[in-house]
Amino acid sequence: MSDRDQIESAAVRELDVLVRHLAEELASFRRRALTAEARLKELEAHEGGPASFELATRVAQLERENEQLQSRLDSAGTRAKQMLDRVRFLRQQTQGAER
Repeated sequence: MSDRDQIESAAVRELDVLVRHLAEELASFRRRALTAEARLKELEAHEGGPASFELATRVAQLERENEQLQSRLDSAGTRAKQMLDRVRFLRQQTQGAER
């Protein structure tokens, strides 16, 4: 066998291995896709289908809105505490001046 034949034979073996690995990987992706599709159908059947997707979207939107409102409430609480502290300070100053 010549050097060229040996090189071609090695290249064919390498290509064969690569094709087998690719086929195995493709089969794996196909199994995962089929599993995901089956899971999606199961969820749609149990949760009301597209309506549940809309519901999940609305829940996510409400959770974001709730976080924003909680942040605003915390901020307002902080400002109210600061104002109360100022009023107490002014009251102390006023009472001290009256004595």
